[in-house]
Amino acid sequence: MSYVAPVKDMLFNMQHLANIDQIAQLPGFEDAGFDTAQAVLEEAAKFTQEVLAPLNWEGDKAPSSWADGKVTATAGFKEAFAQFVQGGWQGLQHPTDFGGQGLPKTIGSACGEMQNSANMSFALCPLLSDGAIEALLTAGSDELKATYLENLVSGKWTGTMNLTEPQAGSDLAMVRSRAEPQPDGTYKVFGTKIFITWGEHDMAENIVHLVLARVSGAPEGVKGISLFVVPKFMVNKDGSLGARNDVHCVSIEHKMGIKASPTAVLQYGDHGGAVGYLVGQENRGLEYMFIMMNAARYGVGVQGIAIAERAYQKAVQFSKDRVQSRPVDGSIAASAPIIHHPDVRRMLMTMRAYTEGCRALSSVGASAYDNAHHHPDAEVRKTHQAFYEFMVPLIKGYSTEMSLEVTSLAVQVHGGMGFIEETGVAQYYRDAKILTIYEGTTAIQANDLVGRKTARDGGQTAKAIVSQIEATEAALLQSASSHAVAVAKRLKAAREALVDVIEFVAGNTKASPNAVFSGSVPYLMLAGNVMAGWQLARALLVAQEQLAAGVDNAFMQAKITTARFYADHILVKAPGLRDSIVEGADCVTELALDAF
Repeated sequence: MSYVAPVKDMLFNMQHLANIDQIAQLPGFEDAGFDTAQAVLEEAAKFTQEVLAPLNWEGDKAPSSWADGKVTATAGFKEAFAQFVQGGWQGLQHPTDFGGQGLPKTIGSACGEMQNSANMSFALCPLLSDGAIEALLTAGSDELKATYLENLVSGKWTGTMNLTEPQAGSDLAMVRSRAEPQPDGTYKVFGTKIFITWGEHDMAENIVHLVLARVSGAPEGVKGISLFVVPKFMVNKDGSLGARNDVHCVSIEHKMGIKASPTAVLQYGDHGGAVGYLVGQENRGLEYMFIMMNAARYGVGVQGIAIAERAYQKAVQFSKDRVQSRPVDGSIAASAPIIHHPDVRRMLMTMRAYTEGCRALSSVGASAYDNAHHHPDAEVRKTHQAFYEFMVPLIKGYSTEMSLEVTSLAVQVHGGMGFIEETGVAQYYRDAKILTIYEGTTAIQANDLVGRKTARDGGQTAKAIVSQIEATEAALLQSASSHAVAVAKRLKAAREALVDVIEFVAGNTKASPNAVFSGSVPYLMLAGNVMAGWQLARALLVAQEQLAAGVDNAFMQAKITTARFYADHILVKAPGLRDSIVEGADCVTELALDAF
């Protein structure tokens, strides 16, 4: 089998780190405890392993194609999507009011990881629909909700997010698409949008575009942007589909990776104007779009974990099969599988530790989201919301950057075979690269971490989160095992490095912005490293208890070893990053521009 879902690791995180049975105490989640999580994840594993994973390589070899304004998905995708819809997977974590299953994000994100591991190009379609659903739930009128949500939640229709234009990438102040109010309360939308994931395809009967545009006479800059629903096909009063709207796919991109996912150029209004419906209020579009973007940013972080897991599995299998050279310790007298070589083991352990650390972090982040939205106590909701919002740029930025290292190591484990497309591992490396770019580059996540998440409150939220790590250090020292004590030492040094950087950022963002932003991405990488390491340290404590009780000895021992490896090989990078950020800022901008 090309992919085996890591159900056991996911359930370990949910049970012991994300506290799924506590989430099941929250209003609306009464039936979403551990047993439900296990049943859902096992079904998700079957679907992703048997239906989606076999199509992944096919999509790379025979991408979606465009002809005469129509996009045809890779052979097999349409049928797989029909099974996806039939299984109710799109609506897993969306409200039962609109036909969803109403399960917590803690369960939904694990299923999302499986989908992306199995077939990232395929999984991008439901990921964007999730964002559209979130935006309409939050800001859509009752009429828009009634018209669109049930079919989006079921997966019968899919959703997109239309931000980027040829002249407006990350700088949305430069958006020029326009919307003209009509007497009937609708708008006519005109403009060109690029890089629209699954912006045109043949897998669903309708596509619901959420589009940023300026209403005539709106203020310049981001304060003049509004958000519109622009359906591919108009929707009649009875819910049936009517005439084709004036939005057309004029081409799709030829890409480095995720080739089966069509990235469309959409033209609005070439034949009189595309009919659009205002979401919320005029000039608040960016605010609403951020709802979609935050949902997508978390989802992209999960994609990083997913592709890392798939690459790790591929590398492990190859290293057990590939016979080359005798082990350096003489333990085998003939050439042996390369997994016997220490450097191959180091690469595999690096891949494993990164992936498990980020998976634990994403699970804890999802749990915070569930508490932030469903806990009956307002103060508890507020605390969890602050935690979740701090984690989103880390989950997105750190997990995707680590996926590049992990997929690169997977190619390296394969040696020369990894550079040959037929082995399949190069696809993961190519697919992973987009993850550090879309939904905001790593630098944009770092800007968010610096500005909104650290400097704005003087580092108070960041320090409050970091202070929780001290309790884990104390528990590690109290347990007194050699692994726990060693991890506590590394975690303490990493935490102290992070505190130094938080204070540097909080104290210098206004006075010395260049100095702070020169180290913004290293700060994100440092914070992500520490937070993932913290979760593995928590996992080590649980695994020691389970091991003492004789529960699943091999799994628990592996969890302890992985946490120790992370501490000794990855967490140790934190103090060096601290030095670069706090003491190395000047040389970043010192070189004269004409010297480059």
